[in-house]
Amino acid sequence: MGLHLQPFALHFLALTFPLVVLGFSDETLEKATKSEGYCSRILRAQGTRREGYNEFSLRVEGDPEFYKPGNNYRVTLSAATPAYFRGFTLIALKEGKEGDKEEDHAGTFQIIDEEETQFMSNCPVAVTESTPRRRTRIHVFWTAPPVGTGCVILKASIVQKRIIYFQDEGSLTKKLCEQDSTFEGVTDKPILDCCACGTAKYRLTFYGNWSEKMHPKDYPRRANHWSAIIGGSHSKNYVLWEYGGYASEGVKQVAELGSPVKMEEEIRQQSDEVLTVIKAKAQWPAWQPLNVRAAPSAEFSVDRTRHLMSFLTMLGPSPDWNVGLSAEDLCTKDCGWVQKVVQDLIPWDAGTDSGVTYESPNKPTIPQEKIRPLTSLDHPQSPFYDPEGGSIAVVARVVIERIARKGEQCNIIPDNVDDIVADLVPEEKEEDDTPETCIYSNWSPWSACSSSTCDKGKRMRQRMLKAQLDLSVPCPDTQDFQPCMGPGCSDEDGSTCMMSEWITWSPCTVSCGMGMRSRERYVKQFPDDGSMCKVPTEETEKCIVNEECSPSSCLVTEWAEWNECSASCGMGMKKRHRMIKMTPADGSMCNTETTEVEKCMMPECHTIPCMLSPWSEWSDCSVTCGKGMRTRQRMLKSAAELGDCNEELEQVEKCMLPECPIDCELTEWSKWSECNKSCGKGHMIRTRMIQMEPQFGGAPCPETVQRKKCRIRKCLRGPGLEKRRWKEAREKRRSEHAKEDVDGELYPGCKMRPWTAWSECTKLCGGGIQERFMTVKKRFKSTQFTSCKDKKEIRACNVHPC
Repeated sequence: MGLHLQPFALHFLALTFPLVVLGFSDETLEKATKSEGYCSRILRAQGTRREGYNEFSLRVEGDPEFYKPGNNYRVTLSAATPAYFRGFTLIALKEGKEGDKEEDHAGTFQIIDEEETQFMSNCPVAVTESTPRRRTRIHVFWTAPPVGTGCVILKASIVQKRIIYFQDEGSLTKKLCEQDSTFEGVTDKPILDCCACGTAKYRLTFYGNWSEKMHPKDYPRRANHWSAIIGGSHSKNYVLWEYGGYASEGVKQVAELGSPVKMEEEIRQQSDEVLTVIKAKAQWPAWQPLNVRAAPSAEFSVDRTRHLMSFLTMLGPSPDWNVGLSAEDLCTKDCGWVQKVVQDLIPWDAGTDSGVTYESPNKPTIPQEKIRPLTSLDHPQSPFYDPEGGSIAVVARVVIERIARKGEQCNIIPDNVDDIVADLVPEEKEEDDTPETCIYSNWSPWSACSSSTCDKGKRMRQRMLKAQLDLSVPCPDTQDFQPCMGPGCSDEDGSTCMMSEWITWSPCTVSCGMGMRSRERYVKQFPDDGSMCKVPTEETEKCIVNEECSPSSCLVTEWAEWNECSASCGMGMKKRHRMIKMTPADGSMCNTETTEVEKCMMPECHTIPCMLSPWSEWSDCSVTCGKGMRTRQRMLKSAAELGDCNEELEQVEKCMLPECPIDCELTEWSKWSECNKSCGKGHMIRTRMIQMEPQFGGAPCPETVQRKKCRIRKCLRGPGLEKRRWKEAREKRRSEHAKEDVDGELYPGCKMRPWTAWSECTKLCGGGIQERFMTVKKRFKSTQFTSCKDKKEIRACNVHPC
């Protein structure tokens, strides 16, 4: 029983809990320190194994029981929610060996993410954490040892809080034995059959992270994309692709051309082994924010016999580089269905093209090589090259999440809350959920199917909105669509052959001029009376690619599939496109059409009030800050003569952006004050007041006080200076008394006090008032009462606008 930790991790452990808890002793430490064997600084801890402990697990992708010498395998160490681990150690030992010697270790590890993992400084064959922090999963690649090594034990130890978990058997140990040479070329399959019951439905979501920011070297700025995703849920008897195997023709076409056509054909030909074909659209450009466009996704199902899932998609442009999953098992050993799978993906090489850069010219690999992961040391010109052999940054992440289960379940471990919630996905409602405020006519009969063959089509029914009692409650669509196929293709019709859909046309047999192409379908169900099917299963037709083959002609691709019809009923238009592969050799311009348009006929339109397009996206807010408005529109798709349309074509709603910045506001400057000195150098000041403080990032307030120099007259110096100042002060007082006497003379019979100072203005702006008063100081006896009283004056102030 072995535990392997870095020296700094041991120091951390020694500080946090006694070593005797783990079975360490002074003698053990002394022996470990003095040992001169290989990886001598790794300690071995003895302790009791925790039976049935499944919070942490060590897994090899595809769950193989055997390894192929020299092949690469993805190894994942993970913790089940809500568990986590701070540190870990991962080693690969030959069966029965202790790891004291270099020859005890088998195969080599390759780091994928340097921020998460690194090789041990004192034991370079072991992998450990780069920094001790909370994590729930790590990935590395392991290259299997050469022929004759025998069985290998992959072992992991976990550090979580103050506890160390280690197992010689169980979820942190994986045993792989060398595959017998007689089985060379046979797929590694999980030995255990799936014991789950019912079916499970999953959603695959693909998040591309291949961008110029993450992979700047030689990043192709034009035409970078992910090709359409193609894959399937399948049994262990069928292999779509695998590391160490050879690419099929379908895999080759995806890897080199990004075309899923052949791959889909190969999958559909294995109809007994495949439950669902997984398809998702291509992504142009390769990276876009999720608020611009949702990540590509697809839904698929699994059952007891077809519980594996594989898919792939191409990095375009590239020689033959792809990402994907191979034989991902969604069945658990406890007879249940996996709740969620999250895998980070790095690119792999299909072994069919020898190019080393994104836009290398075609250079077929002869003979074909095995599928393998790309590494940072493949070629100096590779966009992933790193002279230090570092890991390749992840280019994508795939999330597979269970969204429903059907049928009786037989999982050994009882359902948890996640399981129960996942099964509560709303099924399609058969009852009509139309609001009571919407009054409709009855539904019309279903139209004929738009497809007369076993290709998927659709049929339509319609109803008329008679009244809308509450305009604030939207009324649902007046059209209803349903998928359908032509006669003889329905599962419910047991008297005829039930045929599959036509598989997409094969490429034209020539790249220039006239050739042939074909497509196939297969019998899904024979008639109940046991008769043979006489329906054709193959079609051929002529195809023309690049009619002129002279040096002055353009070389173009074949036409892509037609887009959907622009109309949902009646007459519409559809388009298809092709691309220019090569301009004329003589340097002339291309005059070839790359878009083709033709009419298409959908089921007949019934008379309805109106047919509307979906609402457009909301416009930008009408303002850049504060409160504004935004709008969205939809268009009238039906002709005006089909009926009156009273439904609104434009909607307006309020929108609120961050508050607009408000700048600081100030009053006007006051008048300059008198000089603060009666002679010599002094200063005057003026002030202004803050009317509005700045808000929401507005301009700050400038200065509110200004000062400037002033000089009245030169001060006299000498012994008589103080005497003159005293004399000036006495004269000033006399003049003030004289003024009081004058004021008194203005009002006979009264002696008045001087006017008071003006009061503060009642407003800061917009016009206020100020007041001052003169009160009676002395009233003479001869004066009448009414002729001697207090005085008051009023004047306007701060008349400037606010």
